[in-house]
Amino acid sequence: MGMPKHNMPTAKLALYEKLITTNSKIKRKGAANPYTPLNGHMFSYLDPSGSLALRLPKTREKSFSRSTRRRCLRRTAASC
Repeated sequence: MGMPKHNMPTAKLALYEKLITTNSKIKRKGAANPYTPLNGHMFSYLDPSGSLALRLPKTREKSFSRSTRRRCLRRTAASC
């Protein structure tokens, strides 16, 4: 059985896969909705529009947001 079809931009999916290959301990999961787990916890996710979501340690969230000028994605009730 082949991988399910997705509507995300091909170039963004290729960049995501290239990023994953930089660390041999990380394996991509999810055929239609790609993500990467570590120790059973999802820490990156590429949504159908091609936007990348990262789960960062609490100690790094604010500094990452300031340095990249990106807002925190809220998927749960946890605050950022």
